[in-house]
Amino acid sequence: MNVALVHDHLNQIGGAERVVLAWHKIWPKAPLYTLAHDPKKISDFFGDLNIQTSFIQKLPLALAHLRWYLWLMPAAIEALDLSSFDVIISSASAFGKGVIAPPHSLHVCYCHTPTRYLWSDANTYVNDLELGGGIMIKKLLPLVLNWLRIWDQLAASRVDYFVANSQFVAGRIKRYYNRASTVIYPPVDIHNYPLIDKGDYFVIASRLRPYKKVDIAIRAFNRLNMPLAIIGDGEEEARLKKIAGPTIAFTGQIGEPEKKRLLSGALGFIHPQEEDFGIAAVEAMAAGTPVIAFGRGGARETVVEGTTGTLFEEQTWQSLADAVIRFKKNSANWDYQRIRDHAQQFSEERFQQEIQRFVEMKYMERIT
Repeated sequence: MNVALVHDHLNQIGGAERVVLAWHKIWPKAPLYTLAHDPKKISDFFGDLNIQTSFIQKLPLALAHLRWYLWLMPAAIEALDLSSFDVIISSASAFGKGVIAPPHSLHVCYCHTPTRYLWSDANTYVNDLELGGGIMIKKLLPLVLNWLRIWDQLAASRVDYFVANSQFVAGRIKRYYNRASTVIYPPVDIHNYPLIDKGDYFVIASRLRPYKKVDIAIRAFNRLNMPLAIIGDGEEEARLKKIAGPTIAFTGQIGEPEKKRLLSGALGFIHPQEEDFGIAAVEAMAAGTPVIAFGRGGARETVVEGTTGTLFEEQTWQSLADAVIRFKKNSANWDYQRIRDHAQQFSEERFQQEIQRFVEMKYMERIT
């Protein structure tokens, strides 16, 4: 079984990239095809993985301004030559699913979400996007996005089997692509969280991007005058620091040991966004830390109300603040070991077994 891996692009390390790393451990000889690869941002995360890039890699300033080439990405992903492979496994929240698979091969797409800026976030994407060129670019962009939506549905129709990273995403795949999917939860690092006493602070671990809604947490903790540690960086960092009061601490990107120590010592983990799955929330539970999460998206599948955390229903700072107050009053009632135990079902080992079994079963069905 000659396997090729495909991923949208490699310019950050997050949950999707950890999925690819888990695949590399299963199929170590399989090359990875991607639109562009920024070694400075990825470093040696993938070890000896053989990474093959599209023609976009060689275009001017592609690594620094990948969005400039949005309109070329369908052609670039389709130009990747996968003709010698029996099995193609794509990791996609955008273009990866659009590779052209040869007639004899099997294409399994692990879908993190149907492309957000084409579907679920289409109405807010243009307004939130900061692009050079001002109003003219923003007037032309909807036309490009409309064309990309047509291509995206066509690309989805070429996939043999979809695997979704949550029931929430499976629903989106059905809505936007009219395709069924099998749910396999992504791998989460559940190991080596220290057993330490809980502090009096709360914590967020997130990329600082608009849809992550970190501003809601900052406004809530400003009003509550409670300590909140924010792990991560991103395009919203400068704006968020301007609205943060004295009880808010930004750590930036930190190493895994320090991140695990902060998660383990926190009184609670704040999860104000709607996530497709929500790996950071599960990492907090692996540390024995209960989660206060907005009650939509993947959090409804991972957070057990009253056992591993609590959900708030309105995505506002007022609703979050009310949930934190109620949480603080009952903070002595959480069973931290039970929370740790709950997170074990999302391990990398479980993910590897399930995805390998699924791919091999579908491949055997094809050749027999």
